[in-house]
Amino acid sequence: VSTTLFRAVLNAGLPITERTAHAYRVGFYEQGGSPPGFDATVWPPSVDFKFKNDTKNYILIQNQMIGTTLIFKIYGTSDGRVTTIGKPVVLSQTPPPPDLRQDDPTLPKGTEKEAEHAIWGMNTQFKRTVTRESETIIDEVWRSNFRPWQKVTLVGTKE
Repeated sequence: VSTTLFRAVLNAGLPITERTAHAYRVGFYEQGGSPPGFDATVWPPSVDFKFKNDTKNYILIQNQMIGTTLIFKIYGTSDGRVTTIGKPVVLSQTPPPPDLRQDDPTLPKGTEKEAEHAIWGMNTQFKRTVTRESETIIDEVWRSNFRPWQKVTLVGTKE
């Protein structure tokens, strides 16, 4: 939910006052051609996503579920702002830690089950510029620092 709203607010050209990227890359956020780094997380009570309506009018935020797809639409009176979002840049990548094999007494002996798959860590950034007429009202760079994730294989030990 927070990632979907973050993307809608980015495109609407509203100022974002608080955003935290996920600690790890979330694979389904990158499906359909969406690059890593366009995400936000909320974890009460300390991690939040906040933005400001700096227009002179009310805005309306509507959400809709179509199957398993969540959509946010932001409506308001246009004040002429235009949002430009640059292509994301991968600044660095970090390989995942070595695979971990972990005994599992609930699985039959000789059975193996992948519990977690390996994910590379990554540092990314993208730029967002919001202009109105000839004035730049927002010029910012968003960064995400994703930690690598270790592959974990459960190994059955149950006799």
